[in-house]
Amino acid sequence: MRIVFMGTPDFAVESLKILVENNYNVVGVITMPDKPAGRGHKLRFSPVKQYALDHNLPLLQPEKLKEEAFLGELKSLKADLQIVVAFRMLPEVVWDMPKYGTFNLHASLLPQYRGAAPINWAIINGEKETGATTFFLTHEIDTGKIILQEKLPIAETDDAGSVHDRLMVMGAKLVKKTVDLLLEDQIEGIDQSQFITSESELKAAPKIFKDTCEIDLSWTVGKVYNFIRGLAPHPAAWLELQFPDQPEKMVLKVFETEKETCAPGLPVGTVVTDSKKFAKIALSDGFIVLKSVQAPGKKRMEIGELLRGMR
Repeated sequence: MRIVFMGTPDFAVESLKILVENNYNVVGVITMPDKPAGRGHKLRFSPVKQYALDHNLPLLQPEKLKEEAFLGELKSLKADLQIVVAFRMLPEVVWDMPKYGTFNLHASLLPQYRGAAPINWAIINGEKETGATTFFLTHEIDTGKIILQEKLPIAETDDAGSVHDRLMVMGAKLVKKTVDLLLEDQIEGIDQSQFITSESELKAAPKIFKDTCEIDLSWTVGKVYNFIRGLAPHPAAWLELQFPDQPEKMVLKVFETEKETCAPGLPVGTVVTDSKKFAKIALSDGFIVLKSVQAPGKKRMEIGELLRGMR
């Protein structure tokens, strides 16, 4: 079976790697065009492009997926199957091209958390489990027939980074299993409507932007705690704080916290600190204890390091 793989970030590399290392016939790799990055605005390769170059895999980087030149090159690869992992929305002319169609790996238990940021939103919403799903692409995003699913528990100490890394490995194995089932001609797929009842609430996973990463101090301790770990380590939740004895407010990215539930007896947003090792923020039902933060122009650091630098 001739396979074309489409993906861009690290999350996708693990799936491409498992195919290559197990000698599946990957005849082409499609990834995003190079983008300028960093202070020097040098062009940076996507992780998938780097892996493809390192393993001498044919590579295409189309600007537009409906370009005649790209469609011609894609057709010339004569793929029987296309696999998409963390890429972009495909037009029908692309996903309908191969004999076996195109399947996608999505980092949630579909139909829950359709959208661009399923790992983040599952943690933000306090879910106890998530998972990975392979499904056939169709017209509407993340709605095609489900092929395989596997569940993954979310611990209360997990953040988006730790769940991402475990799902990346688990998802790659699911991609391999899905290809094997297709090779054995044992797949029909299950319509997502079978997972939706009149009582079930579908939760979305829209793209996350900087302004949606701001912590709202009117939230409960539990909600703030989940919000912070759902955005850590990237793009990171942030807030503006007034530390005692400091002339100006400080904008902080927050990566790691602990919960302290109690009656705080202080106005919401008050920072309690010993100015050496410890700082916590008063909320309506307790405190959020700061552990790992980043100030503007600084690296990520433990809260004690930040406090000692203020004195």
